[in-house]
Amino acid sequence: MSSPFLARLGGVLSADIAVPEHEREVRFYSRVLCTGEHPLWREDLMNSRGTPIIGLGERTAEYADLPLQWMPHIQVADVAASAQRAVELGGRELMHGKDDDGKSQWAVLLDANGAAFGLIPVVAADALPTAEGGSADASAPVGGISWLDLTVTDASATRDFYRQVVGWSVQEVEMGDADERYADFHMLFGDGSPAAGVRHARGANLELPPVWLIHLPVGDLAESLRRVREEGGRILQVTRGADGEHEGAVIQDPVGACLALVPG
Repeated sequence: MSSPFLARLGGVLSADIAVPEHEREVRFYSRVLCTGEHPLWREDLMNSRGTPIIGLGERTAEYADLPLQWMPHIQVADVAASAQRAVELGGRELMHGKDDDGKSQWAVLLDANGAAFGLIPVVAADALPTAEGGSADASAPVGGISWLDLTVTDASATRDFYRQVVGWSVQEVEMGDADERYADFHMLFGDGSPAAGVRHARGANLELPPVWLIHLPVGDLAESLRRVREEGGRILQVTRGADGEHEGAVIQDPVGACLALVPG
């Protein structure tokens, strides 16, 4: 499982959403994520060192215009410049937070597909919690965002949008649909390691929604999927390995927000 604390250009530190039926949503995620003998998530949806990785807020009037999507917070070199570039490339700015001196601190935007995302400055490494502090058992596994991908009709245009807005580079991933070959894309950090995926809405991914899917690891994926149904959610896609075991699933929560679950 990846560390949730990625203090680097293009890294996703956290994600949040503002939801109606807040108490029901908190119960849903608390039950779905906290499975297995040693759950990776606490019931308050923070990781075991006490630092929020996912934020489940109440949908107040201030957030009424935000889409019902999990919004990843992507670190960029210059929030104002990246937000301006996003708008120039066909995106739309929803919110923009600035300090008393007018310096951009964060922004919430939509890309041309309607996928929501946040921009924040690169977080200083020394500002992140360490294994030595903040937890009674610093060796215990923690919850985190292990991957991020977006499935859209025009993956090439979306690839170029995020390359210019975030600063990611690109690697093609060869794919096949029947007898036709095409390429999806890995968006890369500066060192060439994968940061996120941009995929065509084709083949097995045809029906996936065009939103950023955060991938959250759980201790017992089969049990988590049972609880998804029990708590009023839906399972949109399940991936199984050669042995028949669950390798991942895309789910929809009771109010319609989508995300992916993977084994921890």
